Amino acid sequence: MSGLRRYHAPVWDEPVVMEMGSPGRRGFIPPAAGDADTAGFVPDSMKRGERAGLPELSEAEVQRHYIHLAQETLGMMGVNLFGTCTIKYSPLLGERISADHIAELHPGQDPETIQGVLAVLHGMSEILCELSGMDQFVFQAGGGADAAYVNAVTTRAYHADRGELEQRNEIITTIQTHPCNAATAAAAGFKVVTLMLGEDGYPPLEALEAAVSERTAGMMIGNPDDMGIYNPEIKQWVDLVHEAGGLCFYDHANFNGAMSKLRARELGFDACMFMLHKTFAAPFGGGGPAVGAYGCSSELEPYMPRPLVREQGGSYSLEDVDEAPKSVGRVREYWGNVPQIVKAYSWVRSMGAEGIRFASDMSVLANNYMEKRLLEIPGLSISHPDIKSRRLEMTRYSLGKLQEDTGVTVFDVQNRMVDFGVDAPWLSHEPWLVPEPITPEAGETWPIEDLDYWIDVLAQVCREAYEDPEIVKTAPHNQAIGPVDGSRLDEPDQWATTWRAYKRKHGDRPKGRTSP
Repeated sequence: MSGLRRYHAPVWDEPVVMEMGSPGRRGFIPPAAGDADTAGFVPDSMKRGERAGLPELSEAEVQRHYIHLAQETLGMMGVNLFGTCTIKYSPLLGERISADHIAELHPGQDPETIQGVLAVLHGMSEILCELSGMDQFVFQAGGGADAAYVNAVTTRAYHADRGELEQRNEIITTIQTHPCNAATAAAAGFKVVTLMLGEDGYPPLEALEAAVSERTAGMMIGNPDDMGIYNPEIKQWVDLVHEAGGLCFYDHANFNGAMSKLRARELGFDACMFMLHKTFAAPFGGGGPAVGAYGCSSELEPYMPRPLVREQGGSYSLEDVDEAPKSVGRVREYWGNVPQIVKAYSWVRSMGAEGIRFASDMSVLANNYMEKRLLEIPGLSISHPDIKSRRLEMTRYSLGKLQEDTGVTVFDVQNRMVDFGVDAPWLSHEPWLVPEPITPEAGETWPIEDLDYWIDVLAQVCREAYEDPEIVKTAPHNQAIGPVDGSRLDEPDQWATTWRAYKRKHGDRPKGRTSP
């Protein structure tokens, strides 16, 4: 066991920026507009009637304020094994490339003036095609759920074009596939058929045989699931859906442990998606925004969103909606989050094929190393304990026995773990199939010392739960704030997402007072 560090987060009692500064202070003075004639450039309806209510601060004050806020942040700053979402290191080089080469460009420029960016988009599509076996990728979708929705509307367009949409109104998924698949299928107008898990940790083939019919439009499924269990019958699943006339979509949320090991198209899938903000090391969450890369076969390509980057003779152009009459059109403005695509492209090019294989191997090895140590912790058990096969890149565990024995919930454990300088672990997507779930994911980023420290922290918290549960139930103790009362989140008159809304609901308050 590694020694647990004496940790305490900085506490600055920091005010919101709108309460800081003093009239006349400046960090930057822009040049005067001069005598330029702006008449007609800005519509009168958009012109301000009064000065913007912005805080007035020096550069030093601004810098110190945001450093304090960063130091008080509870998440994404320590060892983060954010299961089901593959948190990995995002190289700073990607930020530099994006800032130096992307920030000054605009997607409305003539394609001849942005050949480099189009080359990156085209190159990233080719890389993902190689990893998946698909024929074309588009990057408009702003995340995994967005990409699942792209698939749902592409499936809808495909069947409508064939005159079968009225008949084919059902999408099949499983209870352990990410909920966004069922939700987006429903949003696109389909009925959802959800298969339950069998004894082997995935639905039995017989359940799928009973579900497919002439009403089947498609199947949307993730494999391996968030418990690390891979369905070895997946090829038979795809064949069954195809025989019924449906399409098959592979949700690659958990691709990290399988990359270079399988290709969706070779398993028979018609479409798939990757999350560049997970598997491909683009920033995640607050460092985002996200990118859901959607790829499909040549048969579905006419229906996928536009524009698409085309290459001919070393020159790149954009095929827009007016050139693809069967396309579902745009699902987002322009091409998507291009800076994130550039960061992912730089990562995958630096890794190369050998690096990607090595990262995948390390993810699986690290996960199974963690499993051996974690199962030694009292109060913790593994999902589907009767399944003896190795899990892939993540495993779902249960703290149900800990809760039964001590009354300490998995939420309490989350709060207490951050007291030791690690980020709160991810639990599970709803619905919870495992009581009091916890789903760490090692990935390939973290060295063994960090994995050991994370495990030691969880072991310490579980030990505290048995010896003095109140310490855990009242956590966090060493963070910028203590336990948060979540009941106010359901009271819109209490919270506000903008300063203007806060003043409208609560009025002015003494300057310098911290936010509630």
